[in-house]
Amino acid sequence: MPDPVDPRLLRAFVAVAEELHFTRAAARLYVAQQALSRDVRRLERELGAELLVRTTRQVTLTADGVRLLPYARRVLAAQDELLAAFGQARALLVDLNSPGLVTGRRVLHRARELAPDCELMARYESGLTGAAEQLLSGRLDVSFGRFAGLDPALRSGLEQQPVRYEPMAVVLPEDHRLAGLPQVPVAELAGETVYAGAGNPRTPEWTDLARALFEEYGVRLAPPLPLAVGDEEFERIMAKSRHPVLAVVDFPALPRTVLRPLVDPVPLSPVSLVWRRGLVHPGLDALRGAAARIAEAEGWLRRPGGSWIPATDDRTMSAGRGQAPRRP
Repeated sequence: MPDPVDPRLLRAFVAVAEELHFTRAAARLYVAQQALSRDVRRLERELGAELLVRTTRQVTLTADGVRLLPYARRVLAAQDELLAAFGQARALLVDLNSPGLVTGRRVLHRARELAPDCELMARYESGLTGAAEQLLSGRLDVSFGRFAGLDPALRSGLEQQPVRYEPMAVVLPEDHRLAGLPQVPVAELAGETVYAGAGNPRTPEWTDLARALFEEYGVRLAPPLPLAVGDEEFERIMAKSRHPVLAVVDFPALPRTVLRPLVDPVPLSPVSLVWRRGLVHPGLDALRGAAARIAEAEGWLRRPGGSWIPATDDRTMSAGRGQAPRRP
């Protein structure tokens, strides 16, 4: 009878198979690249099959590698579920989109208080669409964002819990004609060109939400700009274009700009907690419980009077609220 396969070897193989790059896979697993290569070679010896073709330029899966991948994923998922059942869960990787955003960060901090023995690790992927494929492959576990804005093919493998109807705002250059207003009526943006992430492949769900709002009120969607990574680059690009930026009320401050809530109506950005279908982990239970408690205490899921949200998002949020979280 053959010896059982060490799950560590399977985890090494899955990381390389998904990244198709040994350096990125090693960084993902927090191991040395030499150790990762050694584990993959050992797995190939134990199975008696070549799983990967390695060249100086690329890594590809062999037919046996393609055949092994779904089995390996199922084994690792079962192991994670077993460990979670006995309080030995691996670290849960929680995508907060961007370091400056408040909603996900507050839920994560509260979850850490509810489950201090769980390791909940923050990640920053800048958009739910950008995170969704990583959720499905296991490279991330949880993210936050507009669930209704995802492609249906991605949504089918994910679950969600509504967290917040987040009021939207606009970031204006400090010398903009509307900067002196304490609040900006949406109609005052008519004729303006407003940036909402057009062309960013990580955040089409946000651009789609903006487009729906702008079409109703005669606002022009700014064309794609160079993808800025990091606060400094974002500030530089926006200062150069001088377009107002669609944001949320908790958006971090930028130099030489003002943040103004939008009103008449109050447009809402629907935020959900999103995870891979079938994921079992005490950290997920803690996140769901934390989100529910904060939402109840602070009215995050109460729509203010005179608010705006697309009908598809309203239905999606209402459906998600019917699934109660487990209490951690």
